[in-house]
Amino acid sequence: MLLATAGDIEVVGEAADGATAVANARALRPDIVLMDVRMPGTDGVTATRQVVDEGLADVLVLTTFDLDEYVFGALRAGAAGFLLKTAEADALVDAVRHVAAGDGVVAPEVTRRVLAELAGTPAGPGHATSPGAPLPADLTPRERDVLAALGQGLSNADIARRLVISEATTKTHVSRVLAKLEVTSRVQAAIVAREAGLA
Repeated sequence: MLLATAGDIEVVGEAADGATAVANARALRPDIVLMDVRMPGTDGVTATRQVVDEGLADVLVLTTFDLDEYVFGALRAGAAGFLLKTAEADALVDAVRHVAAGDGVVAPEVTRRVLAELAGTPAGPGHATSPGAPLPADLTPRERDVLAALGQGLSNADIARRLVISEATTKTHVSRVLAKLEVTSRVQAAIVAREAGLA
């Protein structure tokens, strides 16, 4: 209801469980899926991984649970953002807009834990695992700059200002960086950047 009244956001479907959410994402092809973590049947983390792996939509997780296993599980599954249901209505609408613009969003209540995780824990298979670990050889110097900025949590607008390029060019670089790293979200790229010592 909050999103439907935002004016520039169209709600195209709803689901009561993870399996239905994935099926609806396949059928409706939304830009963003707003996903709960705990649902009957297929949980939100598993559903997020399926939606992201299939390239169906960006996922913004919205939940009452800020337990580390849910936060990191959702982000590692490729979620573009994580908000708590205690967020104000305006914050939720803004988060949807940010994710639609290609930015990542993490609830202020869990940001410190996410940063600590980024600074101290390997991301998982396929990612760099120690500071200074090698990055793909085909990353251009500009793409390395963009990756470093992602590791610092900068938005596309911030990266564009820092590198003195357009936002459209920034989005292109971010897409190429994600593809070369074989990750699906900015948050996963930030993990790689930090583990490689870029951020």
